[in-house]
Amino acid sequence: MSITLKLTWIFIFVAIVLFISFLKDKKAKNKKIVFFGDSITQAGAQPGGYIALMRDMLYHQGIHNIDLVGAGIGGNKVYDLYLRMLKDVIAQSPDIVVIWIGINDVWHKLTHNTGTDIEKFEKFYRAIIHELQAQTIKVMLITPSVIGEKNDHTNGQDDELDEYVEIVRRIAKSAYVALCDMHNLFHLYEANNNIHNAYQGVLTTDGVHLNEAGNKFAAKEIWNVLKDIC
Repeated sequence: MSITLKLTWIFIFVAIVLFISFLKDKKAKNKKIVFFGDSITQAGAQPGGYIALMRDMLYHQGIHNIDLVGAGIGGNKVYDLYLRMLKDVIAQSPDIVVIWIGINDVWHKLTHNTGTDIEKFEKFYRAIIHELQAQTIKVMLITPSVIGEKNDHTNGQDDELDEYVEIVRRIAKSAYVALCDMHNLFHLYEANNNIHNAYQGVLTTDGVHLNEAGNKFAAKEIWNVLKDIC
């Protein structure tokens, strides 16, 4: 056998080995899901939070090829997410991004005299989705939950929050992305379980941030939608 022919066979053998190795690595690569949001998501990544609980839930279901990553920062509004999207999300090369934002855009109008105008909220929200989809990243949206848990629509910012929730629903539909309607799910739960019409203490600690029951509820409901796009 000539030297040239030997070298050719060696080259083919090495190429085959490398290709098989590549396929194994590709097959073994875990799917990465980044949860992008505010303090609810930041706390969700901590022990007892909804992301941590979902991670435990998947483990007990025998699902070990999905990595759940928290990218929440307290006080964030939709434009904060837009500004840090490249560094905190896209740079991690996620397969799926779950966006849960909107509470502070409304709540902070009352508590901090800031917030986000409804037109800007929709503009920045759509811009985030456009950029993620341009990177071939799947997107899932979560509607803002509640600012107060009263079930008779007497929380101070109910009407305005409803408008922002409707925007998220509309964006999800027009962008063809999955939606977990947490706002509606919270209201259904409160109607059946908030028997004293309390402002807080059923699913939240303060009308906004999740308590133990709220984190368990969120983990279950988010995964119910998320599992279908994984």
